[in-house]
Amino acid sequence: MVHEGSEPGLVIVYTGDGKGKTTAALGLCLRAVGHGYNVRIIQFIKSDWPYGERRGLERLAPEVQLDSLGAGCIGIMGDDKPIEEHRAAAQAALKAAEVAISSGKHDIVILDEITIAIHLDLISANDVLALIANKPGPVNVVLTGRYAPAEIIDAADLVTEMKEIKHPFREGKLGREGIDF
Repeated sequence: MVHEGSEPGLVIVYTGDGKGKTTAALGLCLRAVGHGYNVRIIQFIKSDWPYGERRGLERLAPEVQLDSLGAGCIGIMGDDKPIEEHRAAAQAALKAAEVAISSGKHDIVILDEITIAIHLDLISANDVLALIANKPGPVNVVLTGRYAPAEIIDAADLVTEMKEIKHPFREGKLGREGIDF
């Protein structure tokens, strides 16, 4: 652990149907790196597709380590992999999260799209609850994704819900490079 403070680490959840959950977590990551913290990001749905977040985070190494362990954007963007492949990838990501959180090497561990993995029954909420209950005291854990279950929200210290008010997708416009991916 790079920074061991006297205060215990937080469990933070960014959820809701609006855009900005991963972006909020990455903003926290950027702030933490500015203070010399070590951050590990484990993505549960996204694969190694070369999106802007990936390219940007690679520039923050070695303070930031990104592992996109998902099998891809399940059911969208041309994904036709069997659910078993997505489930195996999410289970492997959960194991990687356990190792990262307990390792003592990271001040912050971001579990991107983990609540989607729960919602899609790729991993269980109980496994995630055990993961955050057993985290070492100073480690901060950030969970992102739509559909955060009530028991995850109850276990968290800080919860922010992103609410969509208006989005160009609703008008049939495609995502924009640098804005949406």
